[in-house]
Amino acid sequence: MSLLVINGPNLNLLGTREPGIYGTLTLDQIKQQVELKAEQAGVECDFFQSNAEHEIVDKIQLAKTQGVEFIVINPAAFTHTSVAIRDALAAINIPFIEIHLSNPHSREPFRKHSYVSDLAVGIIAGFGADSYLMACDMAVKQLTQR
Repeated sequence: MSLLVINGPNLNLLGTREPGIYGTLTLDQIKQQVELKAEQAGVECDFFQSNAEHEIVDKIQLAKTQGVEFIVINPAAFTHTSVAIRDALAAINIPFIEIHLSNPHSREPFRKHSYVSDLAVGIIAGFGADSYLMACDMAVKQLTQR
């Protein structure tokens, strides 16, 4: 079983970026937790972060040819702006969960719209780094129920 975790712009700054909103864990610390959880479940996990929209689109497109069976994606700011990421996710037909550290619906009005939510198997938001762990659990459940 294969899981790809994709992280969008500014998530490389976790740990220091607005810790009141995004928490104090770094992305590397979250990655270690997710990889351990995936390994314990017998799932291969690839963890990816980019600030560049085209690199995220490329990674999504490659997922199909690399045998990825499930995606967890935190599109970050691209959630509200990227038709390109939406189209890439639609094109590859790999199930995915959309995640967010904070709850976008409790924040600024522009954050309430997501270009990918309607394609997602589910959405997990507002639980900080635990959003990643919850999504990993749900991805493993989805993969084993197939």
